Amino acid sequence: MAMSQARYFDRDLSWLEFNERVLTEAETPETPLLEKLKFIAIFSGNLDEFFMVRVAGLKKMVEEDFLTGEPTDELSGEETLAAIRRRVLGLVERKYRCLNQVVLPGLRDQNIQIVSMASLNAAQREFTQGYFEREVFPVLTPMAVDPAHPFPFLTNLALYLLVQFRPVNPDAVFDTLAIGLVEIPSVLPRLIPVQPLVDGKRSYVLLEDLVADNLGSLFMGFEISATSTMRVTRNLDYNLLENEVVDLLKSVQREVTSREHQEAVRLDYSGDLPENVLGMLKRELRLGPSDIYQKPAPLMLQGLMALYHLPLPHLKDPPFNPRLPKQMESRDDIFSLIAEEDLLLHHPFDSFYPTIEFLQQAAHDPNVLAIKQTLYRTSGDSPIIDSLIHAAENGKQVTAVVELKARFDEKNNITWARRLERAGVNVVFGFVGLKTHCKLILVVRRESGRLVRYVNLSTGNYNSNTAKLYTDISYFTANEGIGEDVATIFNLLTGFNILSGESKLRRRTQMPSFKKIAIAPIALRTKILDLIEREINEAKKGGKAQIVAKMNALVDKDIIDKLYEASLAGVDIKLIVRGICCLRPGVPGLSENIQVVSVVDRFLEHSRIYFFHGGGAREVYLSSADWMRRNMDRRIEVLFPVEDSDYREALINNVLALYLADNMKARILQPDGSYRKLSPSEGEPPLRCQIGFIEMARLQGIKSLPYDEAMRHDSIKQKGIRPLAKGPRRKPS
Repeated sequence: MAMSQARYFDRDLSWLEFNERVLTEAETPETPLLEKLKFIAIFSGNLDEFFMVRVAGLKKMVEEDFLTGEPTDELSGEETLAAIRRRVLGLVERKYRCLNQVVLPGLRDQNIQIVSMASLNAAQREFTQGYFEREVFPVLTPMAVDPAHPFPFLTNLALYLLVQFRPVNPDAVFDTLAIGLVEIPSVLPRLIPVQPLVDGKRSYVLLEDLVADNLGSLFMGFEISATSTMRVTRNLDYNLLENEVVDLLKSVQREVTSREHQEAVRLDYSGDLPENVLGMLKRELRLGPSDIYQKPAPLMLQGLMALYHLPLPHLKDPPFNPRLPKQMESRDDIFSLIAEEDLLLHHPFDSFYPTIEFLQQAAHDPNVLAIKQTLYRTSGDSPIIDSLIHAAENGKQVTAVVELKARFDEKNNITWARRLERAGVNVVFGFVGLKTHCKLILVVRRESGRLVRYVNLSTGNYNSNTAKLYTDISYFTANEGIGEDVATIFNLLTGFNILSGESKLRRRTQMPSFKKIAIAPIALRTKILDLIEREINEAKKGGKAQIVAKMNALVDKDIIDKLYEASLAGVDIKLIVRGICCLRPGVPGLSENIQVVSVVDRFLEHSRIYFFHGGGAREVYLSSADWMRRNMDRRIEVLFPVEDSDYREALINNVLALYLADNMKARILQPDGSYRKLSPSEGEPPLRCQIGFIEMARLQGIKSLPYDEAMRHDSIKQKGIRPLAKGPRRKPS
């Protein structure tokens, strides 16, 4: 979809372009059938979050008469909302076309089908009826809506059956607007397997269809005239006011609870609803016509992901088990390895296990005195949390900086924080107005009578689940300068300082100094602008000037304007931007030297890698931060250099270069805002960068246990297998 010829692309419309690329993966013929279903589910979940946060924010902005949101916005709030609706309607139509014309027929060809209740034979109806009476009926709550029963509160994203009635007694007095509502329980499976099988076919009925078939047992005495499914999306964003927060944990708990009852921003429904029923829903939910979306059934396609987990490997991507780096071969002590050389991991191709091993060894090593770690999002059965608890139980000084405000993970993080506190870990919650988004681990170890700092810095979360799904870079080092900087950052995170916002203490004007690392919101934007300025100066002198930057989103106006300036100066700029990009590339007199590539593939691109030619210095930085205003101004982020020359060249030549060479999953952003999908030219071999990374990991790494087994605490050692096997020092090729 082409956008207007403005200086910047609209942030929200650019995000919808990203979600279209996700949907396109489902539509691509070469994508395996169950992977198509997965991409449809991801697209649907992404869109839900978009409405809960971005659309909700835009609606509030319009209500409160703000002109624009981001400095790059050139559309009014009303114009953006109208454009979003037009775009969403088209994308949703494509989603259901892919589901109903490709995915479901393809599954039927594989003897997997979702069937209607009416199609069941007598034995199958007996089975489903028994299931309903045993497993479903006791959980259901029918709700009447009439003058005697006020309209109930509808839970965010919950699926409801809306029931219309016809009185059994035609003479009975009955309000024509009386309806029934039944919430479809999210605690029950969405897909119910049907027994017995017919012709060897696996058949499923939707839970809402099973409930609809049994509404007579819920609304006794009335005949059902029609049913529809519906769900409401609510505003789930919130803001904590610094001067009103006394206890951050309690404040976040309160906000998370109250946001569940915030205003509705969207109503989805399937089937036909009379105008009077629609009018009542609009009135009760305070929604306008543009907030209502009629869709085919079924709603909430994420619920179909149970099919993805069926043991049908021929309908999925080929399996891949992450590898361990060869440097760890026959090494029992990860600290001796890091003391000798830096260690860089490229997830999910390299296993997350070394990070677990790093913390587990630190927890049990008598020479380790202290462990400090930031936690933004972590996994459910977290070996990270267990390692920190074991360390505290073993008498280490353990500090965890837990970000309570990680969107949609607030409840999980509150749970982890309390568990850590009970174990004796010193838990810190960061700041009211800033999210702690940097990913850092600091281990302090006594060696030969002195204290040595070992550090891990990562572009992604310490989460063993997402580490097998997201691409990220994890970097281990004992570099003294980086170690000192990380120690300073932890002091900033836990004490009174320039970031804490404490107004009762007299301040000094001295800013914290860093040797290697740039930190937001203090100096990260300035550092990036300075690095771009250096390339501009080099280009003006006639030297080689080049920037290659990989990130998830590019929104920050100051950085975009600096990139435009660099383009005009002749700097060669290649940007690998997975999602939102507000910069318009390829515009004569503005950005003709800028190319923007987006890669959407099997694994979610999440790493942030920044290369600057620097007059031949060829500097590479890794970061937790995208080039967005929120990352520069409202988050604690870090940007750190890769100083090992071999790793630096590997990131340039084996990682960034492979993204730019991809001709299978890469798309080029056009000046009008559309994306052009690349394909191999005649005689050109196909290149899919993520497959290339898998092949490199297989070539350079060593086999490990199956990933999920390796992530379980000490599972490798318990089996008597040593994943760390002695071998020559490996440098990236």
